[in-house]
Amino acid sequence: MTEQTTENKIEQFKLFDMYDVASIEIKDPAMRHYICLTPKLLLKNQGRQTDKLRSTKVNVVERLALRLAVPGHMGKEHKIITSWSSGNYTKNMNTVLKTLKIIQDKTGSNPVQVLVQAIEKASPRDEITVIESGGARYPQAVDTSPLRRVNLAIRWFVQGAFRKAHGKKTKMADALANEIMLASKENMESFAYSRKNEAERQADGAR
Repeated sequence: MTEQTTENKIEQFKLFDMYDVASIEIKDPAMRHYICLTPKLLLKNQGRQTDKLRSTKVNVVERLALRLAVPGHMGKEHKIITSWSSGNYTKNMNTVLKTLKIIQDKTGSNPVQVLVQAIEKASPRDEITVIESGGARYPQAVDTSPLRRVNLAIRWFVQGAFRKAHGKKTKMADALANEIMLASKENMESFAYSRKNEAERQADGAR
């Protein structure tokens, strides 16, 4: 087998053997090194990445599936929204695959490209932190790191979808697909995009 033939096979390799990631464009230059799009037939890192910034080497689709298992807290009451999918990799990945299929059917576009675009649109560029000085606490605007931007966007996708699916007739895959599509279009009905605008608005007020 010639070297050129080997390179052609690598270029034609697809994610899950379904979605071409070679032509996906990441427009935000700050996030290009933090959104991993390595094509694999099976996305299961199994904790092998142990070095610094290890999550940047995990495919963004796998990170979305992992977040389904541990979406974190939501709201000031710290309501835990996990139980039905915690630790169940197969169930979570099947939900993500159904989500990608729904996005592809409804948009006619590469669903991974839509996901990347949604992450770019729904990730805040700045937010606030609390500074304590002399017993007084006050908010201070800070720039958000690219890695945290990706993490926040994925977390908000899952939390927004869970709010629309939990205890309702809407399936999680449908809710997640709708959330991602709305965020990619900068629609305020998207939970993630509205949270991003809220964070940036608070940061502007704290400058």
